[in-house]
Amino acid sequence: MNDYPLISVIIPTYGREEPLRDSLIDVLKQDYPNFEILVVDQTPKHQPEITNYLEELANQDKIKWFRLEWASLPGARNYAIRRSLGEIILFIDDDVQLTPNFLATHAKNYRNNPEIGAVAGRVFDRMKLGESGGKLQIDYLPPQAMDPGIAWYHIDLVHTVKPQQVLSVRGCNMSFRRDIFTQHGLRFDERFRGSAVREESDFCLRLRQTGYKIWYDPEAYLVHLGEETGGCHDISTRSTKYQLTFYQNHFLMGLKNLTAKQCLRFFSRLFDCHVLGHPPCYKSGSPIRIFTRFLFYILAFIKVILTLIQSVWDDGQIYSQLDELSRKDDSCFG
Repeated sequence: MNDYPLISVIIPTYGREEPLRDSLIDVLKQDYPNFEILVVDQTPKHQPEITNYLEELANQDKIKWFRLEWASLPGARNYAIRRSLGEIILFIDDDVQLTPNFLATHAKNYRNNPEIGAVAGRVFDRMKLGESGGKLQIDYLPPQAMDPGIAWYHIDLVHTVKPQQVLSVRGCNMSFRRDIFTQHGLRFDERFRGSAVREESDFCLRLRQTGYKIWYDPEAYLVHLGEETGGCHDISTRSTKYQLTFYQNHFLMGLKNLTAKQCLRFFSRLFDCHVLGHPPCYKSGSPIRIFTRFLFYILAFIKVILTLIQSVWDDGQIYSQLDELSRKDDSCFG
């Protein structure tokens, strides 16, 4: 890998206007000399000024702007990977703030250690930093953060300040060697729905089987605004569908990647935190709320079992399949 490998910066987006524009402005200000920007746009209709801005950037070859008729975060990631050219594939969200050396910091990790296959950047999450006043700092994550059965309640890439090996990444600030996709054939699982929570965790658990390490670099940081609306999916976080897919995605990740013992620990912790509302979730203890969350929990588990049964003959990569069919049609008429 040369000193300045090409970085493909991929930004999946849905329903974002000014935050998307501001995120692009920050990427274009990077002091790294060799990168491309791919915007995978699933927004049905932008505000006129945002459309004009994106068209201007595309016409000037500053971005590759892809407009899709469907909304799926893992589907958008896979779509962009197939059209990217970079030796490093870097994903950010459409509501982030970057420093000018953000890309360079990601890139240096790959030059320094060939065992690193992915870099997890630090995320100054606006909402979580507000909860702690920005004062909490962690030098090294506890051993539990490398245990797949319970790691998801111990991996803190907001407050951790020392570089170290980690089990997973945050989807709004993560990068990978291209080899992960080309030589090892990994793809993001498009069965993760809604906000696609845990899709990056699922991907990282499979990545670790290749022998590559995932390295956390706190200097590769960004600010994640965490806008209430929009993002990379087509449903509100307050909707019934979101609540169902939230549990569904957790069960899917567990059943795909964990041993029976790890699954029991993971699912019991999920129940304790997200159904009963115990710390660190701090959800309402109302009996009605608990019962409602319990129903979602049970229904989601049943739905995932049916999904996995169906996957015996259908791998669930429906958006990639649509893309492949479309590309074949284009070649036929070309």
